[in-house]
Amino acid sequence: MKSRHFLTLLDLSSDEFQALIQRAIELKSSNDLEYEPLRNQVLGMIFEKSSTRTRISFEIGMIQLGGNAIFLSPRDTQLGRGEPLEDSARVISSMVDCIMMRTHRHDTVIKFAQYSKVPVINGLTDRFHPCQLLADMQTYFEHRGDIAGKTVTWIGDGNNMCHSYINAARLLDFELRIACPKGYEPEPELFAAAGERVTLMHDPMAAAEQSDLVTTDVWASMGQEAEQQQRMEAFRHFQVDRTVMRNAAPDALFMHCLPAHRGEEVSADVIDGPQSVVWDEAENRLHAQKALLEFLLVA
Repeated sequence: MKSRHFLTLLDLSSDEFQALIQRAIELKSSNDLEYEPLRNQVLGMIFEKSSTRTRISFEIGMIQLGGNAIFLSPRDTQLGRGEPLEDSARVISSMVDCIMMRTHRHDTVIKFAQYSKVPVINGLTDRFHPCQLLADMQTYFEHRGDIAGKTVTWIGDGNNMCHSYINAARLLDFELRIACPKGYEPEPELFAAAGERVTLMHDPMAAAEQSDLVTTDVWASMGQEAEQQQRMEAFRHFQVDRTVMRNAAPDALFMHCLPAHRGEEVSADVIDGPQSVVWDEAENRLHAQKALLEFLLVA
């Protein structure tokens, strides 16, 4: 039987995405310490990019489901020494039950999955961050119910998080407004594929108007440090502050995938304020990924 991979949200159907959200909520509230469906199973975690939440959430998730996780940095494998990716995929997947990769190029995780005998999970690439969207959508459902028909505003870079929000809008049927500086738009083909669900804007105040959820990310992601000053100038009018949030719906939520830079992409009074659900959002990485691991590994 061919393995099921999770490389982007579009590897799920709308019904499967909804079911994963509900299952994550159930697992979060469960006190069944004897539920160990992944007993004796091992997750191989391959990290080419550093991480806090991704490593902790996947490792603890496997432990709580009865399994184990192995952390592999570039120093720990032949991936950093020139071994062909397909060879590493064949070897590693012959010994573990699932693989999570946090890497730079999205093509890397695609190729690894092509040669893997077991499910491969995208823990983050330069194009997509689907695991974070599982947690974000779980958080919204917990606080406000179904997101279908709601309005979500993305303010900032057209990056991997923005791309994943575009895919989420397609699957969960919400309106997504993207406010970004000119020259920092999301990939045109991804934007076009979403059709009328997604609108591109360059004014964060207009984009946030009566929005149900406002979300953002750092202005310079890992690997973009050399662009820091250029990006600071380009994004200086794209901070999510109290003025922006006041333009959103009165009960609008604020999310950020973290780590956050207070005073840059978000003001301190927003991320630490009453509309912020970033700490629930961060914790939900654990519960959403447990639901994902169960989905991929439990027959």
